[in-house]
Amino acid sequence: MDRYENIKLDNQLCFSLYAASREIIKLYKPLLDKYNLTYTQYVAMLVLWEEEKITFKQIGQKLHLDSGTLTPVLKKLEGMELIKRYRDVKDDRSVIVELTQKARLLKDEIVEVPHQIYCKVGATEGEIKKIKIAVDELLNRIK
Repeated sequence: MDRYENIKLDNQLCFSLYAASREIIKLYKPLLDKYNLTYTQYVAMLVLWEEEKITFKQIGQKLHLDSGTLTPVLKKLEGMELIKRYRDVKDDRSVIVELTQKARLLKDEIVEVPHQIYCKVGATEGEIKKIKIAVDELLNRIK
């Protein structure tokens, strides 16, 4: 075996995950442009559609984003009137993020995006779920 086999780009798991992630996110762009959302704004909204009301810190943890990355995303969503942010009355160090009615209506419009992605990828929902389980297991091992 070639001594340098393990440092070839084609043999790097990290590169395959990176490239696949970039390509998948590119597929989302035309679908999300219709709603004036970036991919990062979309995943933040996914968290909020699940929780309705959550702390800034919890959103960052769920999305694996630091505050320097998350703050401008949430500011933009607030400017679009999809969320409201305010200090927790019980702990003013904590910021609460909550959905607006406009965001609840958007949820009904955007619900078909995941299915459209499955179609663009050319995979069934079941195939996508299997891949996601494997990637989630990997993520849990390295966290």
